[in-house]
Amino acid sequence: MKIIDLSTPIDDGLRETHAAKIDRITHRDGVDHFNWVIMKNQDGGLERFEKGERIVAPDEIPDAEMLSLEIVHSSVHMGSHVDAPYHYGSQSEGKPSKKIEDLPLEWCYGPGVVLDFSFKSYPEIISKDDVENALEDIGYKLNSLDIVLIRTDGDQMLGTQNYVNRYVGMAPEAVHFLLDQGIKMIGIDTIGLDRPCFDMFREFLDKRDTSLLWPAHFLGRQREFAHMERLANLKSIPYSHGFLVSCLPVRVKDAGAGWCRAVAIIE
Repeated sequence: MKIIDLSTPIDDGLRETHAAKIDRITHRDGVDHFNWVIMKNQDGGLERFEKGERIVAPDEIPDAEMLSLEIVHSSVHMGSHVDAPYHYGSQSEGKPSKKIEDLPLEWCYGPGVVLDFSFKSYPEIISKDDVENALEDIGYKLNSLDIVLIRTDGDQMLGTQNYVNRYVGMAPEAVHFLLDQGIKMIGIDTIGLDRPCFDMFREFLDKRDTSLLWPAHFLGRQREFAHMERLANLKSIPYSHGFLVSCLPVRVKDAGAGWCRAVAIIE
C-alpha cells in the first residue's frame, strides 16, 4: 500500500486574505512558559514573574527542556480543508445546513477519481462539458459517493499572488453535473472552488448581479454537498481511478469548515 499526501499545511509564512499566525514556544522557552502558567494563578504571582522570580529553574527540568508548544491563530480555510454545507448558507435543501462536525464521515472516505484539467489556465473555467469530456477520456462512469478530485496544478503556485488571484475555478453547471451523479465530496487543488474572488468582486460591483458571487458555493444552498480546497500533489496519483481518498475533517465546534489531512491510498 502507498499513501500519497494531498495536503497543504497551515503556513504562517503565506500572506493571504486570511493569513495564519503561529506562536511557537520552543523547548527551552517552555521552561519560562511553565513558570508563567503556574505563577499567573497564584496571588501576586504574575507580578513576581514580571520581576524575574521563578519557581522552577531550567536545571530542575530534564535537559533544561519542556515540551514544545505551538498556538495556531488561523481561519479554518487555511491549508487543506473541507467546506461543509453551513459554509454556503444557513439552509441547505430547505433544512438547517450541516456544520463540519455534522458531516457524514461516509462522504470523507471512499473511491477517488482524478479529472485532469491541468491544460487549462486563468481566466478559463471548468465547464460541464469539460467534466463530461474528462470522464469520457478516462473511460469512467461516476458512482454515488465517489470523491472527485479536480486537478488544475494550481498548487504549483502556492506562496505566490497567482495562487490567490489567477487560478482555474469551476462553473456551477459543472458542480450540478457531479451532484447529479451522486457525488457528495469534490476536491480541488486551488484556493477556491469558484473563480478567483477578486474577479467576482469586481464584476459584481460593476454589474450588481448577485449571480456573479460564489455561484458554485451558493449552489450548496439548493443541493447538499461538501468540497475540499487547497489540495496538492494530484499529479502524483498514478491512476485516474482505482484508489481511495481519505479527507476526514477536524471537528471544529459550530464551524463551516475544518482542516483535513487529505490522502490518496493506493493498494
